[in-house]
Amino acid sequence: MSKDKVNVDNDVDPVELPENAFRELAADEDYRPIMHPAHDYPEVTPYSVGMGLILAVIFSAAAAYLGLKVGQVFEAAIPIAIIAVGFSGALGKKNALGQNVMIQSIGACSGVIVAGAIFTLPALYILQAKYPEITVNFLQIFLSSLLGGVLGILFFIPFRKYFVKDMHGKYPFPEATATTQVLASGLSKGKDASATEGQAKTLVIASLIGGIYDYVVETFGAWAGTLSTMATEWGTSLAAKTKLMLTCNTGAAVLGLGYIIGLKYAFIITAGSLFVWWVLIPIMGTYGSAEIAALDPQVIFSDYARLIGIGGIAMAGIIGIVKSWPIIRGAVGLASRELGGKAAVETSVRWQQDISMKHIVFFVAIALVATLLFFWFGVINTLWQALVAWVVVTVIAFLFTTVAANAIAIVGSNPVSGMTLMTLIIASAIFVAIGLSGTSGIVASMVIGGVVCTALSMAGGFVTDLKIGYWLGSTPKKQEQWKFLGTLVSAATVGGVIMLLNDVYGFTGDNALVAPQANAMAKVIEPLMMGGDTPWILYMAGAILALLLNWLGVPALAFCLGMFIPLGLNTPLLVGGAIAWYVGSRSDNEAVNAARRDRGTLISSGLIAGGALFGVFAALTKFAGFEFESSASPVALQWRAVVVYLLLIGYLIRESMKAKK
Repeated sequence: MSKDKVNVDNDVDPVELPENAFRELAADEDYRPIMHPAHDYPEVTPYSVGMGLILAVIFSAAAAYLGLKVGQVFEAAIPIAIIAVGFSGALGKKNALGQNVMIQSIGACSGVIVAGAIFTLPALYILQAKYPEITVNFLQIFLSSLLGGVLGILFFIPFRKYFVKDMHGKYPFPEATATTQVLASGLSKGKDASATEGQAKTLVIASLIGGIYDYVVETFGAWAGTLSTMATEWGTSLAAKTKLMLTCNTGAAVLGLGYIIGLKYAFIITAGSLFVWWVLIPIMGTYGSAEIAALDPQVIFSDYARLIGIGGIAMAGIIGIVKSWPIIRGAVGLASRELGGKAAVETSVRWQQDISMKHIVFFVAIALVATLLFFWFGVINTLWQALVAWVVVTVIAFLFTTVAANAIAIVGSNPVSGMTLMTLIIASAIFVAIGLSGTSGIVASMVIGGVVCTALSMAGGFVTDLKIGYWLGSTPKKQEQWKFLGTLVSAATVGGVIMLLNDVYGFTGDNALVAPQANAMAKVIEPLMMGGDTPWILYMAGAILALLLNWLGVPALAFCLGMFIPLGLNTPLLVGGAIAWYVGSRSDNEAVNAARRDRGTLISSGLIAGGALFGVFAALTKFAGFEFESSASPVALQWRAVVVYLLLIGYLIRESMKAKK
C-alpha cells in the first residue's frame, strides 16, 4: 500500500504511539498516527489559541532572561506540553490532544523568537555605550523579530514533507520525541493517568525548587552565583602567573540545561571552552606580547581567544550548507511538483495538508516586500543600499534554513548564532564596499542580522512542532497558519523584555547580563564598520580548526560554540551532562535506565523553567528598586555556594533515580 493512502477501517484511536513511530518504515508499511488521518478533531479553539498565546508571553520573558544571562535559550516545548496536558485534564476536556498540540505549537514561538532577538539586538545596546549616537527603539526590535519569524515559517514549509514525512525514523528528533510522549501520555487511562498527574506534580516541584534557588542568589546574594578559583589567594596568584583559572556557574537553570544536552555534547562544548582557557589563553599570556601578558585572563578571552571560536562557528555554518545541499535540492523539487499540481492525492489527506504552495509564494512575496520597506524606511534610508541588504537576507536565510532544521532533527540544538555571525561578517563587508559604514552601518548590520537570526531560529524550531504534529496526527496547515499569531505575540513580548533588562542590568560592566552571543556580534561588527583592525588571522585560525575538527569527526559547531561562551557557563553543562549519564547507566535493566533518564529530563525541564521565570521576577524586583548585598566575605559566599550546589545536584540525582520501569 502507498504511504500516502490511509486505512480508514480502524476507527478506534489508540492511546499510545504506534510501534513504528520512531523507526524507519518498511517499503510496504504505513505510519498511522494517534489521531486518525481521515477524521477531524478539535484543534483550533478559543481555549487552545488563548492558552498558547498566554504561554508564549510567559516563556518569551523567561527565555529572554535566561538567554541573556547564560547564552543558552531553553526550549519551552516540553514544559508547555506538560502544562497543556495538566490543564486539559483539570478542566475535563474531551478530545484534547489536537488542542494540546496547538497550544504547544503556538507557545513554542517563545523560545525561537527569543533566540533570534537576544543573540543579535542587544549588541546595539553594548555598542551604544561606546557610540552614543546609536539609537535603539522598540519598533526596530519588534519588526526585526516579527519579519524574521515570518520568513522562517514560510521558508521552511516547502521542506516539511522532506524532514517530517520522507525522513521518518531517520532522524532522532530528541526534543520532539520527548514532547510527543508527554502529549500522548495525556490520553492514558486509569493507572497511566495517575502517572501523568505525577509527572505534572514532579515538574511543578522542580520548577519551584529551581525558581526559588535562582531567585535567592540573584536577589539576596545568599551565596556566590559563580564558583571561581580567582576568589582565593592561590587562585589569584595562579592566574597572574599562568593565566589559568576555573569557574562554574551555580544556577539551577544552567544545571538543568546540561542534563538535557547530555554528556556527549556537554563534553564537546566544555572541551572547546577548556581548550581556550587552559591552552590558548595561557599560551597568549605567557608567550604573547608584553601588552597581552599584562592583561587579565578574562580580557585575553574577550579580546583575542574568543575570536578564534567565532571564526570556527562561521566555518561550521559553511560546512553545514555544503552537507545540506542535496536536502535543499530535493525539498525544492518537492515544492515545485506541488506547485505544478502533481501532489493532489497526498494533500487531499488532512494529516498531510500544508498551506498551498501558491499561497506560500504569495505570502513570501508580501513578507519580502515588507522586509525591504522596513530596511529602506526604518533602518538604512537609501533604496539601493536597502536593496543590497534585502538580497543578502533573502539568500542567506533560505540557504541556512536546512542547516537549522537538520541540526534540530539530529541533536536538538540549533547552531543559529554561528550562522548569524557568518551573516554579519558577509553583510558588513558588503555594506562597507557600498559605502554603508560607521554607526549607521552598525545599526543596519545588527538589525539585519536580527532578521536572519530569527528566521533561522524559527525554521529550526518549527521542524520540531511539525514533527510532533506528524507523530500525533495534527493538521500541518493549521499549525502553520496559527504559528504566525504566536510569532507576533512573542516578538512584541521579547522587544519589551530586552528593553526592561537593559534598564535593570545592562549588557556591559559589572553585574551586567553576560549576553555572550550579542557581545560576540558586537566584537565582530565594530572593527568592520568603524575602520578598526579586523582580526582576520584569528578568524582564519578558527575556520581552519573547524575544518580539522570536521575531518576528525568531531562536531565542529559544538566545540567552537564552547570556545566563545565563557568558561563558567560551560562547566555546569558538563556537570549536568555527567548527572544524565550517571542516572541513566546505574541499572542492568535498560528500561529502568530509560525511565530514570526521562524522569531526570522532566525534573531538569522544571529547573530550567522555574529558574528562568523566577529570574524575570528577580529582574522586576531590582527594577522596582529592591537591592540586597550580602555582608559575608567572598570566600564564605563561595563555600556556601559549594554546599547548596551539591544539595541541588543531590536532589536531581535522587529524584531521577526514583523512576521505575
